[in-house]
Amino acid sequence: MMKAMCVVLMLTVSLCGVSATAEQLVVYTYDSFVAWGPAQAIKEAFEEAHPGVDLVWIAPGDSSEMLARVIGELALGLPTADVLLGTADVEIPRALANEVFRPLESERLSNLEHVPQELRLMDDAFVVPFDYGYVTFIYDEHALPEAHIPQSFEDLLRPELKDKIILQDPRMASPGLSFLAWTVDRFGDAWPDFWRALLPNVLTVTSGWTESFEMFEAGEAPIVISYSTDEAYAKIVFGDVRYRVLTLEGQACRQVEYMGLVRTTEKTELAHALLDIVLSEDIQVLIPTTQWMFPANAAVTLPEDFETYAVVPDVPVYPDLELIGEQLATWISTWQEIVVGR
Repeated sequence: MMKAMCVVLMLTVSLCGVSATAEQLVVYTYDSFVAWGPAQAIKEAFEEAHPGVDLVWIAPGDSSEMLARVIGELALGLPTADVLLGTADVEIPRALANEVFRPLESERLSNLEHVPQELRLMDDAFVVPFDYGYVTFIYDEHALPEAHIPQSFEDLLRPELKDKIILQDPRMASPGLSFLAWTVDRFGDAWPDFWRALLPNVLTVTSGWTESFEMFEAGEAPIVISYSTDEAYAKIVFGDVRYRVLTLEGQACRQVEYMGLVRTTEKTELAHALLDIVLSEDIQVLIPTTQWMFPANAAVTLPEDFETYAVVPDVPVYPDLELIGEQLATWISTWQEIVVGR
């Protein structure tokens, strides 16, 4: 509950503190970026560089909810954000299909030169990355007996894990969508069979990551879909590496988060300036211990404990974005029949 309260409070400060005469740059992002992430530091850096402009964060929920809001507002011709920050790679096909972004002028982004090409899409035509991580299962070693720790996808189906797993809805949460794409990659056409077999062990499917992680931390279930940096989070925040990473069969699904200009914005100079600030070393150095993700700027030195405890899988799984663009509607329809219709 405290995390959710932080979102409301920070948004209230940002919105209520806006001058009636100041120009505004409106940025949509997801809730945890405002609650935990470097949102306030970005706001301060941007407003110092651009006096008279207020940076306004709006966080309607998880990343997929944020994207849905923009798509809906664009379709209705309503005012919307100038910048969208936090669209995961698995959501990019949907964003492009709905023409959410306007083309970027990447020459305006001086810090982009420090971002590895492997994280970038379509020659930076519409979006640029600002962080990345690996979606996988996390377990609480204080709550899960060692004999019950799964090592493979098949282990997740064992009866002793009944009601011990928390997942996220792939329609509303990017980690949930990454996990769905991962199961398609792992099982091919047989992925629905895996999901049917998994359901008895699923305590709940939450709408967003924040809700699921709060439930996990409250001890409602010992396993949750989250990120491979959670060991580093537990070590740095609690001094106790109790949240352990499961790389099933050595795998975890890489997730890259992107930002771009919404196609209706007329504030292109300010929007590009914001993107460049987010990619600066001063902001990127905050990513590991606020976002609990890896910074996109490769010039950043990782904190020692983060580098030690943040897990990089031996076998990273890279989502096939072209396949997602072609098949996502079918996957979601099938997933709904299995999970929602049970």
